[in-house]
Amino acid sequence: MTEIEIGRGKRGRRAYSFDDIAIVPSRRTRDPEEVSTAWQIDAYRFDMPVIAAPMDSVTSPQTVIELGRRGGLGVLNLEGLWTRYDDPEPLLAEIASLDAESATGRMQEIYAEPIKPDLITARLAEIRAAGITVAASLSPPRTKQHWKTVVDAGVDLFVIRGTTVSAEHVSHQTEPLNLKQFIYELDVPVIVGGCATYQAALHLMRTGAAGVLVGFGGGAAHTTRSVLGVAVPMASAVADVAAARRDYLDESGGRYVHVIADGSVGRSGDIAKAIACGADAVMLGSPLARAKEAPGRGFHWGMEAHHGELPRGARVEVGTIGSLEEILFGPSRASDGTMNLVGALRRAMATTGYTELKEFQRIEVVVQ
Repeated sequence: MTEIEIGRGKRGRRAYSFDDIAIVPSRRTRDPEEVSTAWQIDAYRFDMPVIAAPMDSVTSPQTVIELGRRGGLGVLNLEGLWTRYDDPEPLLAEIASLDAESATGRMQEIYAEPIKPDLITARLAEIRAAGITVAASLSPPRTKQHWKTVVDAGVDLFVIRGTTVSAEHVSHQTEPLNLKQFIYELDVPVIVGGCATYQAALHLMRTGAAGVLVGFGGGAAHTTRSVLGVAVPMASAVADVAAARRDYLDESGGRYVHVIADGSVGRSGDIAKAIACGADAVMLGSPLARAKEAPGRGFHWGMEAHHGELPRGARVEVGTIGSLEEILFGPSRASDGTMNLVGALRRAMATTGYTELKEFQRIEVVVQ
């Protein structure tokens, strides 16, 4: 690909965000009622390609259950308050009431409480009792500590999620998680990420992961770009990882790995663009944090916001705009793409003549 000279000593290729591209209409249109937004990963089928991010401002056991009943997938953060405290509701209310200056410090104190294995078991049992798909998330370091508790509790989909996760982590202090061996020995499908490049994604796919998260600190509550200087625009990242999926499909003799856009998907148009670039589904944070049912009470933050040594996120106020039902399926009272997310995706597909998500991945896009 064409590289641009940044200076005499450095060149780089141009990358694009979702705001930089647009979907091109095709020669055919359809009725929105004829469109299917369903997708399937391993043995689990969902009516919409929406995964709720494992963030305390987005998912609680109850919101995971509510999303599952509506045809989506919620992922519980097993390093969050729900596995540290018997009743985290007062602490969630306190976090929402903090002023901006003291929020980070106080959250570091709150999240210093150790994770309790018995609470992991109890929270996952609550979700399983509701009869929906059970998905839960740990970071790579915590996976080594708690994976057996999670699997014994009956998880259906195991998510290993971090700012960036590689198949070749190097450490001279501790033995890193061997993803390939771990996934091979596990009896449940694993979704792993984030990653943002072709090569990193290809290596993750070779570990046996069922899905790969694409994202690199680009969410609404992340400051990774400001703190570490690390970021990749999402349209290019998703397209690169989709290319890795295509090549791995040939390399493996037909094994399909799902690509999930995780970051910078803030509005309904971003969902459509993510799938147009090759994603099978999207992981949403801030759009769902605006729901009345969201535990963040109008605020949104991620695990990086309370890191003990180097916070790379912030507690941001996103407001409350409607119920989970209205945000996902409408009716919408806003014209900015924050409500009726699934309805907007359905209409985008109908407007361009596509009835299935995998077909929609082939739609033409342009750089604006």
